[in-house]
Amino acid sequence: MDAELVQRSETINERLQQLGDSLDHATKRAEIVTIEAKMAEAGFWDDNDAAQIVIGQLKGLKSIVGPLDELSSAVEDLGALFEMADEDESIAVEVSEEVTRLESILDNLELKALLNGPNDNAGAILQINARDGGTDANDWADMMLRMYSAWAVGQDYKIELLDRQDNEEAGINHASIAIRGPMAYGYLKGEEGIHRLVRISPFNSEGKRQTSFAAVSVSPEIDDSIDIQIEKKDVREDTYRASGAGGQHVNKTDSAIRLTHVPTNTVVQCQNQRSQHQNRDTAWKMLRAKMARLEEEKREAETALKYGTQARTGFGSQIRNYFLHPDQRVKDARTGHYVGNFNSVLDGSELQGFFDAFLRLRAGKQVKE
Repeated sequence: MDAELVQRSETINERLQQLGDSLDHATKRAEIVTIEAKMAEAGFWDDNDAAQIVIGQLKGLKSIVGPLDELSSAVEDLGALFEMADEDESIAVEVSEEVTRLESILDNLELKALLNGPNDNAGAILQINARDGGTDANDWADMMLRMYSAWAVGQDYKIELLDRQDNEEAGINHASIAIRGPMAYGYLKGEEGIHRLVRISPFNSEGKRQTSFAAVSVSPEIDDSIDIQIEKKDVREDTYRASGAGGQHVNKTDSAIRLTHVPTNTVVQCQNQRSQHQNRDTAWKMLRAKMARLEEEKREAETALKYGTQARTGFGSQIRNYFLHPDQRVKDARTGHYVGNFNSVLDGSELQGFFDAFLRLRAGKQVKE
């Protein structure tokens, strides 16, 4: 058997052992058994919200334990495949393909091992705001909203629209969505910052090139079991009339809610629920998420300074550039990750590569082009 393949196989075994230890595989498997037993108890579904939290925890655990178990089994089978190849050289090609496949699975699992922050397994509340660029910026913010939604659908995540304000001419002024699924926040938190689009403006009759900007902020969706201290006296509540589609859909009451945490000047708002009460509950949930993110940013400050990954918000400080003119490409300003197909990023299919590159950067690892 080829010596290089043998060496790669040995390396796979070593990496698998290290990965199992870093992911605490045995503990996670025991947690799955405990949760499944809890779900089988009578009355589990009496509190649907609490049940959904438990189901989310189970999905997160299985997203790691399942692939790790399958990989362990495949590595064991690899030994038998090597023995067969010693007797039949025609199997050597199959062995090479299997080794390459296992290396790829390991790469993906090692990336998941980097999602080890206290809130990384939580859902994400993602907010997009149009910035400089006029109507093009509003359109760009709407394009980004569709991009993240498409990525979430591709990951089989759930999406809930929390707030959206359409621009009168085109696109949106801002929008907030919740994306729920295993490691959603861990993947998306690296998207925080300014995103820059360069294209021939569809809103310019002279066909001039336009640069527009949209700002993304990401917070972990915190459930009630996590204690986030917010003094109600520090929060100002404003009500306003939710925007609608016109006609019978125009909201005739001040059902939309805006909360401002005065000490930090943190603002959240919600208008997409059916009542003022529901909007208020959702807005408080969004505020708790924002405050959790502020606490996390304090802990991450040293790491962000070390690796130069602190999200900036001024002109010229974009984290990623998207080009439709003069050529089509998308390049991350922090990691250097590059995709030469603009549309494949905007439809979500090649967005994951940017997340993975940022994870490697935050871990101090070399970014793979």
